Amino acid sequence: MSERHAKTSSIAIAMVLALTATGALAASAAETAIATRQAGYKKIGGAFKAINDELRKDAPDTKLIAANATTLNSQAAQLGHWFPKGSGPEAGVKTKAKPEIWTDQAKFRAAAGKFQTEAARLQTISAAGDLGAIRTQVRALGGTCKGCHDPYRAE
Repeated sequence: MSERHAKTSSIAIAMVLALTATGALAASAAETAIATRQAGYKKIGGAFKAINDELRKDAPDTKLIAANATTLNSQAAQLGHWFPKGSGPEAGVKTKAKPEIWTDQAKFRAAAGKFQTEAARLQTISAAGDLGAIRTQVRALGGTCKGCHDPYRAE
């Protein structure tokens, strides 16, 4: 093998390795984004369930509700970072996110914004401890969940 041929082969091998590594990093980034998103939604679901379970009791603990509302609001504030380009079904990783999240971003961001606004309101209202206002706000927040789930989440 000539020196020139050896050098060309080395360069080709290096390029293949670099492209393979880049592909692995891209897949890893998508997997990380999806895992982060799923973990965040599990925290939201857990907090929302805890609030609703508490509201079903004869004497709901408003401090527990307020703590879960804080968790819910904290996660809602991060929602905008959970859907980077390439983290949808095309990533080849199990996700319930529909492609419309990325193809119709303006509507998705508006729906997510409504959820964030209502989550922040729930945190504020729950801190005051008024159970009637909390119940009303929980219903309002639940309505915003449906506003995203129906158009942007696969069953």
